[in-house]
Amino acid sequence: MDTTKRLERLLDRYRNGDIERRTFLGLLGAAGATAGLVGGPMMMLTRQARAAEVESVRFDGWGGVVSEAFRKFAFDPYTAATGIEVIDGTFASSDEYLTRVKAGREGEFNVFLASGVFDYARYVDLGYDVVLNEENIPNLALVMPAMMTPYRAVTDGKLSAAPYDYGTTGLAYNTEQISREEMEEKGARILLDPAYKDKIGGFSDWRTRMWYAALQTGQDPNNIEDLEAAWDAVRQHRDLVLKYWNSGAELMSLLAEGEIWVTEGWSGRIASLQQEGHPIGYHDPPGSFAWQECLMVLKGSPLPEVEELLNYMLEPEVAIAVSEGQNYPPSLDPQKVDLGDKIPNMPAFDPTGKLENLTFAEPAYWNGNQQEWSAEFSRVQRGF
Repeated sequence: MDTTKRLERLLDRYRNGDIERRTFLGLLGAAGATAGLVGGPMMMLTRQARAAEVESVRFDGWGGVVSEAFRKFAFDPYTAATGIEVIDGTFASSDEYLTRVKAGREGEFNVFLASGVFDYARYVDLGYDVVLNEENIPNLALVMPAMMTPYRAVTDGKLSAAPYDYGTTGLAYNTEQISREEMEEKGARILLDPAYKDKIGGFSDWRTRMWYAALQTGQDPNNIEDLEAAWDAVRQHRDLVLKYWNSGAELMSLLAEGEIWVTEGWSGRIASLQQEGHPIGYHDPPGSFAWQECLMVLKGSPLPEVEELLNYMLEPEVAIAVSEGQNYPPSLDPQKVDLGDKIPNMPAFDPTGKLENLTFAEPAYWNGNQQEWSAEFSRVQRGF
């Protein structure tokens, strides 16, 4: 008991700024070892010391069922284990979040769910990246190499993020109004079918609109040669659409309420609707927009604490629970980790772990066209 009190006084000195963190942890370890104090008491004091220095870590994601899954299966258990609170925010688009980061101060934003390697590359080009100490994230060894390689290529073999999940933006449709046979026959062009005017939806995102325009005009989304034809397709879609949706929650609401019958949609959100019993089908046309998300760490973040959070989120039990909660396959290699029964039945799941059957956006191509194409899509939305 006397030893515990001395250690608590040592903790108070650290909290008051009388000794530095490294000195404190050294004294704490030495005192605990000398007294034979291990296990619960030492762990509790160490966690209290860390929490005194770093009280919280901020995470930003897409909200809805995704944030609910992260909160329940990752953030709350992490806080219970470390004493560090995870403050989670949401954003409606990648561009919106980048605007916030630019306007904020360094360290204000810590980790966010980045949409694809092209998003990762944007932040790296702007100097917001860090170099993670991968020794502090041993669970990276369980991640599919196919998911890590593209990120390493952007940052000279290093990582500023941990790949976390993947999915597709395929075609969602009301099975009481549209048959699977019709969907498979028309593919991406069903979004341009006048028969479904005012029953068509679409994501208010320039990348998605141009990707689907490429499919609708028979072009490679990563090498669109006839831009005029592609923009004509975007305008045709605009004239038929009831509403552009801006979030996963809005997408699900429009489909569930029957306001729209067909739209492109995120595979996990559509799986959620299906599990809720809604008559919604899902079809990935050839060249469907595949993407992977990563937990990207931003400059100014408390790295040891964030690295522990990433490692915790990649723990198989946690990653699988989050995956099942949000209906997107995890980045864990199915050749190394038993993913259970639900995940192998999710849309876009690749049992090989190589992801060779999915079409991802080429970062340099899409980032190189971002300024021009995002401005043009803004004009299209306004009716020009």
